[in-house]
Parts: sequence; C-alpha cells; structure tokens
Amino acid sequence: MGYKTIIGLEIHSELSTDSKIFCTCTTEYGGSPNTHCCPICLGLPGSLPVLNKKVVEYGIKAGLSFNSKIANDTKMDRKNYYYPDLVKGYQISQFDKPLCEGGYIEVDSEGSKKKINLTRIHIEEDTGKSIHSKDGGTLLDYNRAGVPLIEIVSEPDMNSAEEAKQFLEKLKSVLQYIEVSDCKMEEGSLRCDVNINIVDEDSGKRSTIAEIKNLNSFKAAVKAIEFEEKRHINLLKEGKDTIRETRRWDDLKNETISMRSKEDASDYRYFPEPDIVDLEISSEWVEEIKNNLPELPEDKMNRFIKEYDIPLYDAEVLTASKSLAKFYEDTVASSIDPKIASNLIMGDILRRLKDEDMEIENMRFSALELAELIKLIDSGKISNKVGKKVLREMFEEGKNPQEIVKEKGLIQINDESEIEKMVDSVLDDNPESIEDFKNGKDRALGFLVGQVMKKSRGKANPGLVNKLISQKIK
Repeated sequence: MGYKTIIGLEIHSELSTDSKIFCTCTTEYGGSPNTHCCPICLGLPGSLPVLNKKVVEYGIKAGLSFNSKIANDTKMDRKNYYYPDLVKGYQISQFDKPLCEGGYIEVDSEGSKKKINLTRIHIEEDTGKSIHSKDGGTLLDYNRAGVPLIEIVSEPDMNSAEEAKQFLEKLKSVLQYIEVSDCKMEEGSLRCDVNINIVDEDSGKRSTIAEIKNLNSFKAAVKAIEFEEKRHINLLKEGKDTIRETRRWDDLKNETISMRSKEDASDYRYFPEPDIVDLEISSEWVEEIKNNLPELPEDKMNRFIKEYDIPLYDAEVLTASKSLAKFYEDTVASSIDPKIASNLIMGDILRRLKDEDMEIENMRFSALELAELIKLIDSGKISNKVGKKVLREMFEEGKNPQEIVKEKGLIQINDESEIEKMVDSVLDDNPESIEDFKNGKDRALGFLVGQVMKKSRGKANPGLVNKLISQKIK
C-alpha cells in the first residue's frame, strides 16, 4: 500500500484595519521601532483594551466566505505564556468559543474536487518582533504588537504538498477578494504553520506529528512538507519514530531544523479576558455582512466563462488573484477581444512577472495601455512580433505603446506595391532558393520570407510577404 501523508495547517493573517485590535495605534507596516505603540500595546499597568468592532466584522466576513458557522455569543480569552516579544506575558485570543466554527475550502485532487475542512477561525492580537543581532544580542520592536489577526485552523485533511499549496492559494485569494487582508507574506501579513505526520498503510504505524513554524512563503511551505515527508518515511523504515517537536524551515540548507521538543502539552492556562465583556453577535448583523460580501473568486470565474466566452482554464488563472482579474476586466473594457487579451496576459505578461518576481499592480503600464497595444496589433499597424518587442519596452520603460511605435518607427508596412518591390529584389538575388522551393523544399519559402522581413527591418506585413512570394514563384 505505501505511506499516507497527513497535513493540517494553521494560518495567521493580519487584518487590514486602520487601527489595532485593542487601541487606536496604526497598523501601518514599517516605521521606526517602537513608534506605533502605546500603553495598551505594551500592556502597561492601568491600561485597558477596547475591542475594535471592525476586527470582529472582518472575522465574520472571512468565516462567511469559507462557509463557516458564525457564533452568536463569543468571548476573548487570555493565553498565558512567556516570550520576550509578548510584552504582557499573555496574548488576548479566543479559546473555547471561537468567532467561527467549521467551514471548508475546495481543492483539486486527482481530477475531482476535495473539501479541506476547517476547524475554526478566531480573532487575536499579534505579538511584537524579536530582532537578533550578529553579536548575539536581541532587540525588541513592539510596532506589530496588537495588530489584529485571524487564525484559520484546518482539519488534517490534506495528503500532499500540492493539496496544501492549493489550499493556501485559494485561502489567500479569498482573503484578498473580501479585502480583509493584503496577505503580503514578505511583510508578515500571512504566516503558516504546518502539522505533519505519516501513516504506514501496511502496518498502521504512525509517525509523531511535527510542527513547522512561521513559514513565510508558499514555496517554503511546499518544500518543508516534501522534506518532512521523506524524513518521517525514512525514520519509519528504520523502525524509529519522530519526536514531538517544533521545527523551522532553513531556506539556505533546504531542510527543516529542530527548534525545541514538545514532550508535554503546552499549558496556556486559558481563562476569560476580564477586561473585555462577552460578545453577542446578532443574526441581523451577520446577514448584513453576508449581503455586502464582494464577488468571490469562484463566482467571478463562472462569470468570466459566461460573459467573456473564455475556457475554464483561462478563467481559473485570471481570477486567481483579485488584482489580476481587475487588470483583465479593465483591458477588455476597451472593446478588446477577451480571448486575445487572455492569451497575452496569461502568456507574455505572467511569464515576465514570474521572471521578475513582480505583482501585476507593480507593472509600469496600465490595462488601458495594454488595450492600446492590442489595438495596434489587431488593426495591422504593427505585427505580432513587433508587438512583443513593444511589450518588452513597456515593461522596462513604462512608456505608452503609441509612443514606442512612433519613436522607433515600427509601423507595419501594408502597402502591397512597396512590399512587392522588396519581394522582387529578394527573388532576383536568390534564384537557387526559388528552385529549391519548386523541388519541394518548403524551408526555402521561409528563407525568402525572412530575407524580405530583414530588408524591411521587420516592418513588412508577414501575411502579404508570404502571399506575394508564393504567387510570384508559382
């Protein structure tokens, strides 16, 4: 039978509220250390937290989008543990009465849809940040302390790194669509913990669950899962077992590293937060939030197929991120053929973005300018080949396509008499290629076309060149 991988994920996502969860300090990323905090962030004696209603609203939006049940009564709890960046010595979180319970995210597994069930979604505060210096010292920045989080906990329903990757991608996409988080992993807005173990399906023996903490990219999550799969299987084959521990991913070594063992269950001594009253959430408020949810990725995908008559694959790619979907819709809004726009965005543009590790919103040109480029190609003013050159220039210089075409003299030659003169000249210079073509060597035609294109510096209409050469030879 072999081995079966069992994976559960815990995702922490910072919410995009203007202020923190229990005070009015800004949630803006960056800033000089310890300038975005106040006595409440720092847990100073006498300070009292006041729950930000927007945090609860964003948590409900996430729960509704992931098909969760929203609690009518819930509360905040103190989770007690010591860590230098947890300045109060406890974290205000939720324990036995989370804001959202259940729910699911669908992924593709072996050609069919598979539901990855959620255990819960709850709200809590983020901690500060430890900055370790080369001399062994540690500095603490509490700007992040008190930034609101939702923690999304899955059931251990995933059985491969690919399923986990799809789960994370869909989760990120939905959070961005409903605008509760920017999900910028490079800024720590989205972090992932992986719980993984292996079952020997022949003997039924299971390895002990290992936890990999604070993975800050989907690529790292996939690599960490694949590494742990092999490590667990090898240990089981050797008749050994993994120990209950927390590990971290090392990008340089491409392996997980043990951080600490977890011989005993952590005792967080949860108890209700005494400074925040229990919450009663009305069904009317939940219904209001539900009715105002924006279009979700799957709904947008189905609409793209129907409205723009594009294939399922195209629609899946184009709606994977909210910014990409918007860029596509803004492009076709200029009376552009939806399939032509889809091909160009999914091909040259996404390839270039991947090569440069760039998001579409950071490109140097707009959807309107891309539409202008497509119109130049579609009208025959420039060829497809020239269009690719212009697109490269747009990426690099951020110039308008009309401006690039004018500056570099790239307008396509469509005058048949002008092209005919160049064709005659090339045919006169290459009688042997004419004979080769007549003798069945099709490549000779390509050579002759290439010579005309060279003579015209790439500006002759390729269709006309092919037509005229073929006519004259025959």
